[in-house]
Amino acid sequence: MKTKVKVAAIAAILTVGVTHAQAEGVLNLYNWAEYTSPEMIAKFEAETGIDVVIDTYDSSETLVAKLHAGGASYDIAVPGNNFVAGMVASGLVEKIDPKDLPGFENIQSQWKSPPWDPDNEYSIPFLWGTTGFTVDSTAYGGDINSYKVLFEPPAELQGEIGMFNSADEVVKMAHVYLGQDICSEDPQDFQRVYDLLAAQKEHVKMYQTEGIRERMYSGEVKMHSNWNGSSLKMRAKDPKYAYSYPVEGVLTWMDVVVVPKGAKNIEGAKKFLSFLMQPENIAIQTNFARYSNAIDGSDAYMEESLKTAPEIVAPSEREFIFVSACSEASIKLQDQVWTRLLK
Repeated sequence: MKTKVKVAAIAAILTVGVTHAQAEGVLNLYNWAEYTSPEMIAKFEAETGIDVVIDTYDSSETLVAKLHAGGASYDIAVPGNNFVAGMVASGLVEKIDPKDLPGFENIQSQWKSPPWDPDNEYSIPFLWGTTGFTVDSTAYGGDINSYKVLFEPPAELQGEIGMFNSADEVVKMAHVYLGQDICSEDPQDFQRVYDLLAAQKEHVKMYQTEGIRERMYSGEVKMHSNWNGSSLKMRAKDPKYAYSYPVEGVLTWMDVVVVPKGAKNIEGAKKFLSFLMQPENIAIQTNFARYSNAIDGSDAYMEESLKTAPEIVAPSEREFIFVSACSEASIKLQDQVWTRLLK
């Protein structure tokens, strides 16, 4: 899906002195669907004169496959943190040294020199959150804080489930439920994962990542694998939607910003990265997507409701399992499970 996000009012563009003739080219952004703030993009366009064109995907696997295929040229992409090392090793991203860009000093210390980019050469943090699932509490009123509800559903939810179309996310959730290492290399672990998912499959209506909220709103499904920010948006629309924090452990992730190899507008991409590292700008994105960011000072610009939302302020007693890059052996077994499951 490609969309062109424009500044809302032409008058506003003229006010800051930006015309089409003055525009500094086009920035092609590849991001998750429904994940980019139009207000944030409009502000960037107005300040820089760069036109932003957005293309979307539904999983990090889709992003990586697209870049491997060389079928499109993007200036900015937003993969999950656990995909970055592999993308670097495969030559899919440009070395841009974001540590030298204006705004890098604003990144919170715990997110500088992360394991996936220890020398701060290829990426900056975007947003971070958790992976779980959302339940329509009018359909099921029991305790939802266990993956058992998702993978071995009660009668009320059988046949009413939607799941991500992503091996990386679904298999890792199954690993957590079964008490396994999320980067296991043991074929027996993956056999148990497959058995669990195969048994669940008869109760799953679809494996589809895009359109989660719309399916839930329409009543097509009563439970769906989901992320905390997406679930927060759902509860804001109707309080019947509840987000699970499984007692078995909570998968935690960060999406990061990289510049794909062969980008046509590297200077524009660097301006975009600097823009995102300004607290007032990333706060716009947080307010839109409802996920936490990694920039000091952004709290001052964030909506007050986000600071106490249960989807963001998780139970302190939970174990948080940060998603990391797995070995090739683990990924191969994961893909084999997914291929068998979707036959």
